[in-house]
Amino acid sequence: MDEQLGIAGSGAIATGLAICASTIGAPILWARSEASAARAKDQIEKACGRLGEGYHADRVQIVTDISALSGATFLVEAITEDTARKSDLLGRLGDLAADDAIVATTTSSLSVAELAHASGRPELFVGLHVFNPVAKMKLVELAYPEATTAATRARAAALCAALDKEAVEVPDIPGFVVNQLLFPYLFSAVAFMERTGLAPQAVDTCMQLGAAHPMGPIALLDYIGLDVSVAIGDAIGADVPQLLRDLCERGQVGRKTGRGLYPPETYMLRRSIGGAGPRA
Repeated sequence: MDEQLGIAGSGAIATGLAICASTIGAPILWARSEASAARAKDQIEKACGRLGEGYHADRVQIVTDISALSGATFLVEAITEDTARKSDLLGRLGDLAADDAIVATTTSSLSVAELAHASGRPELFVGLHVFNPVAKMKLVELAYPEATTAATRARAAALCAALDKEAVEVPDIPGFVVNQLLFPYLFSAVAFMERTGLAPQAVDTCMQLGAAHPMGPIALLDYIGLDVSVAIGDAIGADVPQLLRDLCERGQVGRKTGRGLYPPETYMLRRSIGGAGPRA
């Protein structure tokens, strides 16, 4: 890989990028705290162990001093979907990066143009929307502000190719392509479930076996996180079911809390047999 990848964040997307990059280089991952760094290290080691040959957890350097990213040639912000928080971090990355370093965001629903402005280097900026789980999902949606140069576009495409991803350039609109089309469908499944009284498992089984979807819509919402799903829905102007907002208010946001649209016993069963979410 020609780029030195620096990743700002320690959640699923950030660690997923680091895991992928460990196959071809030595990425640097910045975490906000020692506790976050320890969690990221544990997640990366476990994932690389599961994925097997070619993945190297020992290549990933995890730091808590953001200045350690200053030598990276391609810096990727990968934190929660919040414009203010992303803008603040992107501004810090833009300030510390070398003059020719690219700064990117993994946003799935926010304005790339606005975030590029916050970075202070729109000509060297890219929306790099990867999908979770990053190691398994091939697609990367690339979105650019108007000022982005041809050289920046070429470098972003080359990075995706080096990571063995399929890059598709998409318009800078909320949700890009996948989320613009996906989330109205997911929300309609929740509305359908409420209207008919069908259990989550029944809805998911029908869509898996009848439409050949790898995961049913209800399970997918729980996997993504209901809080994240509501935020994306609001960003793209979709009709978000009130049930999702109510569950979020109660802190029941899906797999990561052990309860969401699926009942908690589903997650307890999956953990007991080594899984990570509802089997749907």
